[in-house]
Amino acid sequence: MNITTAKPTQASQIAKLIMEAMNHECCQYFAGEHHTLADFHRVLTELVRADNSQYSYRNALVALTADEKVAGVCVSYDGACLIELRKAFLKACKENFNQDFSDMPEETSAGELYIDSIAVDEGYRGQGLAKQLLQATIDKARDMNINRVGLLVDKGNPQAERLYHAVGFRYENDNMWGGHPMKHLVYTIASAQE
Repeated sequence: MNITTAKPTQASQIAKLIMEAMNHECCQYFAGEHHTLADFHRVLTELVRADNSQYSYRNALVALTADEKVAGVCVSYDGACLIELRKAFLKACKENFNQDFSDMPEETSAGELYIDSIAVDEGYRGQGLAKQLLQATIDKARDMNINRVGLLVDKGNPQAERLYHAVGFRYENDNMWGGHPMKHLVYTIASAQE
């Protein structure tokens, strides 16, 4: 597999994987009862294609197969940019689903490269792609001179939490997102002086 930066032409595949990372229950929550997961996928695909969205292809690393299929994705961005990047998502939810999430709490902050979404396509799981994507994201943080990489993991997903701990992420605090109790895990990058 080749881990590389995403392209706008991969938006639909990336959106599908982001929806798996979010879980379909959360996606339906954002779409509301009068819209389908297909509707949410359509809107999310446009957000991935956009330059100014937290889900933008610009924020995504992808694992590509030899025939250029997106087998996995990791979306991350500087936590200091969350409020600005989230505006596109909030606007899309309001315009497409008549849903107002402007009071959504912030799940990251300045000083952290935040992993918003990570997922591996079902057909490629068990091959170490998630670990490769996480390591590439840690390298991205180093390149950006950010010494913390953070993420939220659902308290009901111990398998994912074990993976994150195996890579070196450690528990920092509890959080809520999309109506789910979460744990905020952080990977700290050692500085050159240490």
